Amino acid sequence: MKTTINKILLAAVTGSIISLSSCKKDDAPVVTNTITDVVVNAASFSVLEEAVVKANLATTLSGAGPFTVFAPDNAAFAAAGISSATVAALSPTQLSDLLLYHTLGSKILAAGVPAGPNAKVITAGGDSVFVTRNASGVYVNGIKVAVADIAADNGVIHQLSKALNKPSGNIVATAQAAGSGLDSLVKAIVRANNAPGGDPTLIATLSSATLTVFAPSNAAFTQLLGALTLTDINNIPVPTLLAVLRYHVVGGRAFSSDLANGNLAMLAGGNTTINLTNGVGGGPTIKGNGNGANLSNIVGTNVMCRNGVVHVIDRVLLP
Repeated sequence: MKTTINKILLAAVTGSIISLSSCKKDDAPVVTNTITDVVVNAASFSVLEEAVVKANLATTLSGAGPFTVFAPDNAAFAAAGISSATVAALSPTQLSDLLLYHTLGSKILAAGVPAGPNAKVITAGGDSVFVTRNASGVYVNGIKVAVADIAADNGVIHQLSKALNKPSGNIVATAQAAGSGLDSLVKAIVRANNAPGGDPTLIATLSSATLTVFAPSNAAFTQLLGALTLTDINNIPVPTLLAVLRYHVVGGRAFSSDLANGNLAMLAGGNTTINLTNGVGGGPTIKGNGNGANLSNIVGTNVMCRNGVVHVIDRVLLP
């Protein structure tokens, strides 16, 4: 009888220990390292965290995935003119659109990015980005990945050197957008398209063909008019204006990561000369055959458009 009681007591104690053990195990916090966790735990991603939370994507990016996120840190957002104040001013929908443009619905490590220029990849938001892997690293829309392959439970993060700009329209619409600084270029294009002796297909071509445009800023046209002792773009002969505008266009998408020292063939004929390091602050330049020793600094790169890419330059190229 005593033996039976002892057995019962031993079983009860053992069961209690197992039960307590199970409770401890169940109550222990589960440590995760999802994409959301990585963003939240890194001070350098604080602006991205604000955007993710306001866009209601924190739960999504904690989900099963897998995802690839091209993640701008605070410096990369600043390089694109985006700050905490910008995030506060944008709506959740606007932020979601922007962040999904930086997100893929699959896991792609740096080594898995296709070699060669500009492989088209569909984002989680249904848009297209163009990825490149070469000897210099991995690029997205011409923007370099600063730190690749940051591991997460549900995918991978590639930290960008600059936030991506989601295209809002074609090349012409992008130039027409408020604040683009390309008003003079738009005026020149409209005149070259509509004036007698012009090319009535110019606007349609710039709106639909896949192109790269080296777009002179307003200041570049002001400098040109001064050199020609003119006061208005309308005073430039239409054939001259048309020839000059065509000399700023390259076929296909040529991101800054695709540019190399040497000649660059323009779509309408003739070459320009690219130098990646002899501009202001060691930046890139482009020079036309008719510019003599006057270089044009490439002051804004990789402005994405629905049908191509725009680089802003500070001097008009002359054939």
